[in-house]
Amino acid sequence: MSFKSKGEQSTGSFVSKKWTFLLCLGCFCAGMLFTNRMGTIPETEGIMRTTAVEAEELKLISEGCNLNAKEEKHVSKDIIGEVFKTHHAIQALDKTISNLEMELAAARAAQESLLSGSPLSTGVSRAESSRKRKYVMVIGINTAFSSRKRRDSVRATWMPQGEKRKKLEDEKGIIVRFVIGHSVTTGGILDRAIEAEDKKHGDFLRLDHVEGYLELSAKTKIYFATAVALWDADFYVKVDDDVHVNIATLGETLVRHRKKPRVYIGCMKSGPVLSQKGVRYHEPEHWKFGESGNKYFRHATGQLYAISKELASYISINQHVLHKYANEDVSLGSWFIGLDVEHIDDRRLCCGTPPDCEWKAQAGNICVASFDWTCSGICRSADRIKEVHRRCGEGENALWSATF
Repeated sequence: MSFKSKGEQSTGSFVSKKWTFLLCLGCFCAGMLFTNRMGTIPETEGIMRTTAVEAEELKLISEGCNLNAKEEKHVSKDIIGEVFKTHHAIQALDKTISNLEMELAAARAAQESLLSGSPLSTGVSRAESSRKRKYVMVIGINTAFSSRKRRDSVRATWMPQGEKRKKLEDEKGIIVRFVIGHSVTTGGILDRAIEAEDKKHGDFLRLDHVEGYLELSAKTKIYFATAVALWDADFYVKVDDDVHVNIATLGETLVRHRKKPRVYIGCMKSGPVLSQKGVRYHEPEHWKFGESGNKYFRHATGQLYAISKELASYISINQHVLHKYANEDVSLGSWFIGLDVEHIDDRRLCCGTPPDCEWKAQAGNICVASFDWTCSGICRSADRIKEVHRRCGEGENALWSATF
């Protein structure tokens, strides 16, 4: 009995220890599993929360960047707008300054004419009323004290006189004047002769300028400055008193270029620079044009040319710094070098005398101006211009029926 009891106790004790060990091991594993799961969840949630926060921050940063970009774009547009406004304001200011300078030039011309007592004062006294209307062109006929016969021949041919000249100004908007300065001895016999002639015909524009062949560049400069101060015109024309002109054809030619702000119209040439002393058209400053044998830059021949108002105003404003060369046509061309000027080469402004201009008129291509190249004008113009007018003139009706 005792032996059996002892064996049973031994077996039960063994089983109990074995199961106890397995139970402990299972609990340990379960505990480890439970601990790992509990530790993992908070970390994941933390990461998720961190990611959400960072995403929110990134969203705010992105929105901030977009906002800044929009603000910068808006600011950029504002800056561009201000730049355009400033540019327009500067342009308006430049235009105002230009107008004031032109008015100042007119006032100076009036003051100088009053001081000198020249007939220009009569024209300047009407300057304000004249500037209220727009003229098509001002034709200045360059003349000298010794050219009375030439002037009379022009008056007898292509230049209207008396009431017709007034009608030409009022109805057609065309001003025609003989352009002359004064003698070295102001008020002398030469000046008195011009004053008497002007009193008879009333067709002079007197300049504050001392007449002289070597002063033609200065005279041209003063003519444009004075004309633009007196009359508001689309074009300003210079022509010599030994050239025949068809006024209607000239006007029709010029108005084709009316919309161009800076235009220079004439028969363009590029003659040789003459360095030899004593010859006609000698250029004392020949060295400025390069080596011997070089040619001038392209410029209009001096017998007749026209410039637009903006160029005449440019000459008026800058006349004190514009350089004068020996030849006035070269001087005028040099004043436009470097400017945005359109040069118009129109050969109808330099036709020859009959039969050249006559053949062209018969072919329907009427010339604007006619002269002889060998004489730089019509040879013996006082005697021959009537014949040129008869054979090459456009006819009086052409002028009064023309519309500009």
